[in-house]
Amino acid sequence: MRGRFGRSARRIVVLIQKEMIQLWRDWRTLILILSLPLVELFLFAYAVNMTVDHIPTAVADMSLDARSQDLIDALVVSGYFDVKMYSRGEDEVVRAIDEGRVKAGVVIPPDFGVQVERGDAQALIVLDGSDSFTVKAGYSAASAIAQDLAMKWMIQKVDRLGAGTVEALPIASSVRVLYNPDMDDLIFVLPGVVGILLQVMSIGQAAISVVRDRELGTMEQILATPVRPVELIVGKMIPNILLSVADLSIIVSVGIFMFGVPFQGDPWLFVWLSLLFVVSGLGLGLLVSTVTQTQKQAQQITTVLMMLSMMLTGLIYPRTPMPRGVQLVGNLIPTTYYIRIARGIITKGVGLEFLWSDLVSLAVYAIVVLVFAALTFKKRLD
Repeated sequence: MRGRFGRSARRIVVLIQKEMIQLWRDWRTLILILSLPLVELFLFAYAVNMTVDHIPTAVADMSLDARSQDLIDALVVSGYFDVKMYSRGEDEVVRAIDEGRVKAGVVIPPDFGVQVERGDAQALIVLDGSDSFTVKAGYSAASAIAQDLAMKWMIQKVDRLGAGTVEALPIASSVRVLYNPDMDDLIFVLPGVVGILLQVMSIGQAAISVVRDRELGTMEQILATPVRPVELIVGKMIPNILLSVADLSIIVSVGIFMFGVPFQGDPWLFVWLSLLFVVSGLGLGLLVSTVTQTQKQAQQITTVLMMLSMMLTGLIYPRTPMPRGVQLVGNLIPTTYYIRIARGIITKGVGLEFLWSDLVSLAVYAIVVLVFAALTFKKRLD
């Protein structure tokens, strides 16, 4: 009995040694397994912040008096709003929000100080309704700040003129949410969902394509032909592009016709920019496929990319509070640009004049990753 147990234990020890050696030889997977929990911990502890403050804000102060400056100072001192630009009127504030330069706007009417003394002053807070975190944080903060300031002014007036002279708060803030006034969560979510699902389709399918051929042995047959690396890349991309387009059509159609999400912009512009995003995603997936040795490695890298996309692209967590270095990491993921494009066209209804910077970024990204994918592909078996 003891001898049988000893032989079984030795076999188990040999198997353990074999697995350890195999794991040690697959150093790429080993590094990924050991580093992934550390990356997740770093992102959750350092980068991901659901508390939105320092919202980029445009100010249209048409009063330019002490009372209007008090209001602006109160918004800035609160820490929730950072004045990034001054505008001449409400139209310029809305345009700045359309362009994505700011997330909020403050419009102060002429003779604001006189209106405060009369007790009927109005200040308009405009918020970017395509960003759910900005809307929720900005709405609550603006209302609370205006109320606190109104109480302060009312107390000052009581001290100066007596209690009988005050009938109501001297200022009322009006908060207007652009693009999504009812703050429907599905309108917030749909553009990001489109981006992340397209990424799953494009990067995930392309990442395993070259590795799959290598593992199944079909790569030997391909290498026996006069096909060039660029031709191989293009040949693998086109079927995935068609599949991604079909997937895009299904997602957007269901969102519009079944769930009633309004599509505000130009459908054809959305289609062409989505195709550009798919090409960039396929290029990144093929690059991953050419530098990995097994499908397991390719799937693990795409899992890491998916995790980074969920956290760093603005899909779930706002990018504004993130440290600059973390934002730069997010800029290496094409979904970052596409989510802004999708929200701009679907939710805001803006055109190419507001999206050209993201268009250029996606185009450059697609060219770079496709060139690298072609260069790293070796027309031989390792």
